[in-house]
Amino acid sequence: MREVLAEVVGKAGCITLNRPRALNALSLGMIRELASALLAWRDDPAIELVLLRGTGKEGPFGALCAGGDIRFFHQAVLAGDARLEDFFTEEYTLNHLIHFYPKPYVAFMDGVVMGGGMGISQGARCRIVTERTKMAMPETAIGLFPDVGGGWFLGRCPGRIGEYLALTGEAIGAAEALQARLADALVPAKDLPALWDRLAREGASALPAHTLAPADNKLAPRLHDIERFFGEPDVPAMVHALEADGGEWAAHAAGMLRKRSPLMLHVTLEQLRRARGLDLAGDLRMERDIVRHCFQLRPGTASETMEGIRALAIDKDHAPRWNPARIEDVTPGDVAKFFDSPWPMHAHPLRDLSDGDVAAFEAA
Repeated sequence: MREVLAEVVGKAGCITLNRPRALNALSLGMIRELASALLAWRDDPAIELVLLRGTGKEGPFGALCAGGDIRFFHQAVLAGDARLEDFFTEEYTLNHLIHFYPKPYVAFMDGVVMGGGMGISQGARCRIVTERTKMAMPETAIGLFPDVGGGWFLGRCPGRIGEYLALTGEAIGAAEALQARLADALVPAKDLPALWDRLAREGASALPAHTLAPADNKLAPRLHDIERFFGEPDVPAMVHALEADGGEWAAHAAGMLRKRSPLMLHVTLEQLRRARGLDLAGDLRMERDIVRHCFQLRPGTASETMEGIRALAIDKDHAPRWNPARIEDVTPGDVAKFFDSPWPMHAHPLRDLSDGDVAAFEAA
């Protein structure tokens, strides 16, 4: 079965992720097919815009994408499979291409949109959410960090919403996504097929208008709390302030942080705050450094990422044995290692990325 269906319909290049049993989690082959389609259509005058959707049994378009194929990551590490390196280099290159695609790129973010699914949708000209949208960057739960440009797009959420979503991995719905500026338009799920057909038929003139965040979204009443707690200078200060608060929301947030990888919480906070001073290309190069270290600083099954994947997806005991075990035990030196690039700039796998310039994809 083809995992990516790419076809031209009317004025649109239409892409359907077609791996429903895995909630359309991205494989290396899917990443390559997505990039190939986008490059082929970029200069085709007959194609006015690009549409992206998922498929599945629930809702009109199922889930958009649940992330990267973490089972492949685990298997690749154990087998010494060099394609693991290719996966991240090519995925981040694709993320950059989408952000700077010269034609309107429209992401139908229905159902689950997490991790790698955010990477192929946050760069869209129009990010459409529905009442079925379940959005998150949950990587700290598997000993990873919010990559695929997460430092860049979460770092540009209002206030400290980015820190809150990146560290806790909390899932949000459409209203909260609009509040966080991670979505542009809210469309009822039942109307998606008609909108898809209309965009293909009429082109960019049929793009939906931007939607203001509803007043009753769950983030709005917590913005002061998010600013207060997640604006703290470091992760221990955040969790200690949350635990000292005594409120139900603060206790829940603290509980989520206590379950995540202590080491990767610290790395994630540093990633996000550094990313605010970088352009997207610089952020993706930094994330490529970090993800290499996620698998190489502690080789094999010793890494936090391998342990997190084991607990969530392999053994499914949901009892990861983090090292260090406590947020308070992580040292600045532990964190600094993740930001020391393993490559000189001239040899960096993403050295050719430049914001506003997609020439790098022609050479990839």
